[in-house]
Amino acid sequence: MAKRQNLRIPPPPQTGLSSFNVSDGDLELQSTRGKIVRMLPDAHLVKIGGQSIMDRGKTAVFPLLREITRLRKKYRIIIGTGGGTRSRHAYSVALDLGMPTGIIAKLGESVSRQNARILHMLLASHGGVYVPNDHLEMLPIYLASGSLPILAGMPPYEYWEEPPRVGRIPECRTDAGVYLLAETLGVRSLIFIKDEDGLYTGDPKKGKKVKLIRKISVRKLLALDLEDLIIERSVLKFMADAKHVRRIQIINGLKPGQLGKALRGEPVGTIIYKNESL
Repeated sequence: MAKRQNLRIPPPPQTGLSSFNVSDGDLELQSTRGKIVRMLPDAHLVKIGGQSIMDRGKTAVFPLLREITRLRKKYRIIIGTGGGTRSRHAYSVALDLGMPTGIIAKLGESVSRQNARILHMLLASHGGVYVPNDHLEMLPIYLASGSLPILAGMPPYEYWEEPPRVGRIPECRTDAGVYLLAETLGVRSLIFIKDEDGLYTGDPKKGKKVKLIRKISVRKLLALDLEDLIIERSVLKFMADAKHVRRIQIINGLKPGQLGKALRGEPVGTIIYKNESL
């Protein structure tokens, strides 16, 4: 009978990962060195507001889409969508029923996805294609083929949404989701399409005497501590640590031609920037 051999499995090679502590302060500083790859440096990410544009129906949506289909012949455009009134209704019902933040975030994501699918259908004949979150790696292929990618703006945190400082409404909603995507992709510009001329010192819809802010840094805007903002406050927090998207622009999508001017780099609407000198 043959003698059984004792097989010795060699230990794995020492890579140093066993002592890799991602909470180490020195390691965090080391990770700031070197250049970060910009995946889509020539693309422009455009966020179409839910309540400000989509909820107004074809009187607001159709002219804007006609402008986008015309501009996409010259610019590489990616569209992100907001949730709007339907998501706010879902938040209200969920809050009344005592739902936690993670469930509320999940509900908001579904409405943003609905708006993305609506735009996909409207733009299908012009190359519009809906891109699920787990297919983001296809974005370069879609753009190279001449397609017009459309994504839901809500970040896919869903059940893992971090608790907000106050209350239960998710702090990271569609503005934040689109910004985080733009930062990851390293896009050339990020434009928020709203129904106002930009950022005001108050809410112009309430009839108060307010002033339009044409250009302002994140630091100064946070210091103003305005009661009403046209953009989610979490976006300003993210911009303070931005590596790529250090400048965002807010324009009025109800005024024809503003998107084209913004894509050309003209100072329309409001520009918010990270550095003190733009």
